[in-house]
Amino acid sequence: MPRAKGGVLTRRRHKKVLKLTKGHRATRHKLYRRAHESLLHALHYAYCHRRERKGDMRRLWITRISAAAKAGGLSYSQFINGLSKANVEINRKALAEMAVSDPASFSKLLSLAQDKLKN
Repeated sequence: MPRAKGGVLTRRRHKKVLKLTKGHRATRHKLYRRAHESLLHALHYAYCHRRERKGDMRRLWITRISAAAKAGGLSYSQFINGLSKANVEINRKALAEMAVSDPASFSKLLSLAQDKLKN
């Protein structure tokens, strides 16, 4: 029985890697071995940065809430503390969206937080 060689499958796998590394520089999209290394690094960076993005978005939301709260006369930490004392459970994403798109309702939350801090 003749030996089965994996030429077709190997070529298919190589073509797939070279197609995925299409935008990479120099030999990183032409030579299979370099392209495979480049692909592994790129996939690792994509995985890590998908998780990093969550922290980046949280920082952005906190910055927006802080700016809106300072305009109302409270610091971010005082505002969040006042909301927690008032038993208002709203996430930072919604608060940031409210601060940008609906300042009237955000100011109501701000006054509620101020009232709870005084008591």
